[in-house]
Amino acid sequence: MSMMWMIMPGDTWFTGSLGFIAMWTAMMIAMMLPSTLPMLLLYRRAAAFHGEAHSGGATFLVASGYFLVWALFGVVAFTAGLGISQGAMHSDPFSRLIPLAGGVGLCIAGIYQLTPWKSTCLKHCRDPLTVVAHHLQRGRLGAFRLGIHHGAFCVACCWGLMLMQLVLGVMNLWVMVVLAVIIALEKLLVRGEFVARLTGAAAIVAGATVAARSLI
Repeated sequence: MSMMWMIMPGDTWFTGSLGFIAMWTAMMIAMMLPSTLPMLLLYRRAAAFHGEAHSGGATFLVASGYFLVWALFGVVAFTAGLGISQGAMHSDPFSRLIPLAGGVGLCIAGIYQLTPWKSTCLKHCRDPLTVVAHHLQRGRLGAFRLGIHHGAFCVACCWGLMLMQLVLGVMNLWVMVVLAVIIALEKLLVRGEFVARLTGAAAIVAGATVAARSLI
């Protein structure tokens, strides 16, 4: 397993998790900002039109709420990864199950890509005009709440893709680039749902292959 899931000598769970969350959040900004930028720009224009005195600051709060949700997802991911790594270090039979678990994880992520829940959340992310129109509220709190609302839907839409990244390599640059492109295509292309289904099918095939090899 990646050293990202280990607590280094001299570190505590708290300091180790802070380091991971900082890197995770920076990675999420790089991966998710291209597909989220249309919503943020639309919000800024709408806020200015409705008389928001500091539309730029309000837009920053929307983005802050959005990426806060992704940071919390990182906390869950780190906690799970740390638990798995500790189990692998202390149990040889458990460590031998890691490849099988990775294959099953890819299959689960792929299956989710084909579900109605994925389609519903993806429709939300693909329609920033409706998101802003239905949740545009004046004030800092309203902007922050909009970011959290949109971030929650985005996590619900993309958690399967993030699971793929966690399995394939949480800090692998090529995995990051490929998944960032897939996320952008899902949200911005007219046939984004087809991209989601194609990615899901590929993940199921890859996961089944990994799981089968781990049993040989």
